[in-house]
Amino acid sequence: MAYRSLAAVLILLALTHPCTAADPPTRDDYRQLADEIHRHFDANVLRPFFPRSIDRRHGGFFANYSPDWTPAKSQDRFLVFQSRMTWVAAQVALRRPDLRDEYRGYARHGLDMLRRMEDPEQGGLFWGLDESGKIDARKFGTFKHAYALSFGVYAAAAVFEATGDQAALDFANKQFDWFDRHAHDDKNGGYFESLNRDGTPIRPPDLARTLDNRSPGPDVSYGYKSMNSHIHLLESLTALYHAGKDPRVRQRLEEVFLIVRDRIAVEPGCLNQFFTPDWRAVPDFDSFGHDIETTYLLLEASETLGRTDEDATMKIARRLLDHALDWGFDWRNGGFYDKGAAFEKPHGLDKVWWTQAEGLNSLLLMHQRFGQDTDRYWKAFQLTWHFVNDHMTDQQNGGWYSTTDESGKVTGPSKANDWKACYHDGRALMNMEERLRRMAGD
Repeated sequence: MAYRSLAAVLILLALTHPCTAADPPTRDDYRQLADEIHRHFDANVLRPFFPRSIDRRHGGFFANYSPDWTPAKSQDRFLVFQSRMTWVAAQVALRRPDLRDEYRGYARHGLDMLRRMEDPEQGGLFWGLDESGKIDARKFGTFKHAYALSFGVYAAAAVFEATGDQAALDFANKQFDWFDRHAHDDKNGGYFESLNRDGTPIRPPDLARTLDNRSPGPDVSYGYKSMNSHIHLLESLTALYHAGKDPRVRQRLEEVFLIVRDRIAVEPGCLNQFFTPDWRAVPDFDSFGHDIETTYLLLEASETLGRTDEDATMKIARRLLDHALDWGFDWRNGGFYDKGAAFEKPHGLDKVWWTQAEGLNSLLLMHQRFGQDTDRYWKAFQLTWHFVNDHMTDQQNGGWYSTTDESGKVTGPSKANDWKACYHDGRALMNMEERLRRMAGD
């Protein structure tokens, strides 16, 4: 293609004109890149997903598409996907005055689906329903899970922020109240993650016997706590407190913030994956994407809380990103690898879309903060943006592919499925454009 992104041009200049490599980006560079990201967001998030994914018949959003955006026959309602799409619609309504009325409608449409996913008998939100909105115990079970519940709260809080509808905030608080009442671990702090339909935590009598006790939720066995659920609880509680300023929510946000920052995050800049109920770490791999995402989520929560120990939080946040750059970044081709270990070469060389999105978001954040001291974050940002545009973006049909190999060959062609909404890439692109315009002085 004749089109070449600004990041690609800057990389080419650095390679062909070494004296340019030390030149810091100018306000005009930031402004041009913000414009480029704006166009990319419209072409690869908004146009592919909206209004195509709106299901006018059954409610909610269609989730499953082929690479050319042909809808699949099976279109169940998965709480995580429905929540993420609702959140994106609400954020577009908040941030794009030109699209406000249209996307407020999409956000309310999504919230209506979330209301239908509430258990009318026992309370809480189901993990998933079939296309017609009925419980399918064979497919989704009837259990409740912290990870998915947190996204329901996250979405509803965003709808309130975008529309001012008190009913949206009431719904978010209702789901938080139910979850907090049933899942909070009053003894050890944090939350139990897998719950029976009535809200009782699922805990086997012997935690050592887990081979046949896999949780139907994401990546955790019954009875254990996970990094993944708690960083997303941090995310949702931040949004809920920002929306309502409820002191009860603030208390839980402070608790989860300190758990993530001071227990889950460890030297040299990794997040432990799993924990016993009393927060003893269980050995596992290092997920570079979650480390990078937590860089942003910690700083967002700290700002929302108005904490005065910013230096302590920044130290942990920066360490998480620096470790990923040291051990999980491809300095030749650009992009972050999927997984590795604390002090070893990465063993998961796939490049996953959401990891690149979170990487771009956090790299630009750290460049803004520390760009006067180091060009490391800016160089990694340029390389990753170049990689995403050249290898992960479908230039013909729009949207990001799910996975490539190390060199950029597409290995996961999916554009949308239950686990691939436009939430990671959408949030990153919106944040990046706003940050670049502030840096440009606009």
